[in-house]
Amino acid sequence: MNLSKSLYTRAIQCPKSLWLKKYKPEVLTPPDESAKAVFETGNVVGDLACELFAGGKEVPYSKNYDEMIATTQRLIDEGVEYIYEATFNYGGILVMVDVLHVKGCEVSLYEVKSSTGLKDIYLHDVSIQYYVLAHLGFCVKEAYVVHVNNSYLRGDELDLKELFCVVDVSEEVRALQHDIPSHLSEFKAYLDDKENEPDIEIGKHCKSPYECDAKEYCWKIQRNIPEYSVFNIFNLGSKKQIELYEQGIVDIKDVPEDFAMTPKQSSAVQNYKSGETHIHVKAIKEFCESLSYPLYHLDFETYQQAVPLFKGISPYQQIPFQYSLHVEHSDGVLEHYEFLADVGVDPRRALAEQLVKNIPLHVNTLAYNMSFEKGVIKRLAEQFEDLSEHLMHIHENMKDLMTPFQKKHFVTPSMQGSYSIKYVLPALVPEFEKAYKELEGIQNGSQAMRAFASLHVKSEQEQKEIRKQLLAYCELDTLAMVKILKKLKEV
Repeated sequence: MNLSKSLYTRAIQCPKSLWLKKYKPEVLTPPDESAKAVFETGNVVGDLACELFAGGKEVPYSKNYDEMIATTQRLIDEGVEYIYEATFNYGGILVMVDVLHVKGCEVSLYEVKSSTGLKDIYLHDVSIQYYVLAHLGFCVKEAYVVHVNNSYLRGDELDLKELFCVVDVSEEVRALQHDIPSHLSEFKAYLDDKENEPDIEIGKHCKSPYECDAKEYCWKIQRNIPEYSVFNIFNLGSKKQIELYEQGIVDIKDVPEDFAMTPKQSSAVQNYKSGETHIHVKAIKEFCESLSYPLYHLDFETYQQAVPLFKGISPYQQIPFQYSLHVEHSDGVLEHYEFLADVGVDPRRALAEQLVKNIPLHVNTLAYNMSFEKGVIKRLAEQFEDLSEHLMHIHENMKDLMTPFQKKHFVTPSMQGSYSIKYVLPALVPEFEKAYKELEGIQNGSQAMRAFASLHVKSEQEQKEIRKQLLAYCELDTLAMVKILKKLKEV
């Protein structure tokens, strides 16, 4: 069948996705910045996890899989206890075991994941490995999933035994074995027909457990699902979305008046149907009058480390490396301050020190969705006791620019029932959508995160250019807040 374990789990999610990957890959959406970052993180975590099983040997990657299989067998024959990327093939199913523990006539499997928990799809991943080895005659004693422990707090040195959780999934994986032949038979039937694309309806499986890279093709190209449809109704569960879709209802305007929704969802649908903008002038005026000047518009950029490099950091903790601060005076005059961390050092102390210099006591700091900024500031205050009082004063005096939109005091159809700045900004300040697209290199937060995280491997000239792009992007974020507030003042 020529299946790998990744193709098998892809097919478990949706057999059509497997068929497209095999025979029509050009319709699949290429990985974005976030997907690339996840892939790179997986490699880093996988390499590090091997150190839990010291003294092993790795099977070098080769496009000639027979060569990898032969190397694996040679290492087994030589009595190597731990083999990394041990490679096997049974009936056209190729698997590479992250760590294979060989002890006498028994073997154990270890599948390494960079996530912080055990997911059902991982069990299918391990189960196909178990299936292949069992059918090749190995006595598989145990099977494990190794994942990152997000409650681990790094000290002076990295403690691998604390960083990773090793979960025994042997029982669950054995229980899945009897289903594998029927799955393989189903997948083979689809793949045997190279001409006719499987007719599988869209549904929850398009997004779970992963966002499928065929979703754009299946939804927009094949079924003409518009950019804003019943699938975008705010917080409407997938069950209700599919219920509408199965009734042939895709356009928001066709949602029946008596369809069961929350008041907020019904309000968003009615607003979209009416095509009208609703503004609660009094409430917006009260919000604007609650702000004191000078007003400090703040936006952080953060990144994460699956493997914490700095003391006092947990896996995937948000680490602030940059901020932009626009200070707006009562007469409209703007001042701009910014911070961008140096490469390869813990940025938190320097950022916190400059933040308390840039934001004095007894002022209002404005953020969009302030819970994020407040979370960053609170963690900084917990880390740096000498700066804690000032930082917490900033924390307690924050205002949220999202409030008028979250409370539906300003609603317009183009916001599509959302109060995310992604929809609010183009609705209120459409020219800023173009401004972001005209930025060179970095145009969104995911790109900023990945750019900073990879700065250490860039040349001096590349670093200089990327830093320039990071500063330009972050400055635009707080300037956008200034523009949104200006629009609110004008209503």
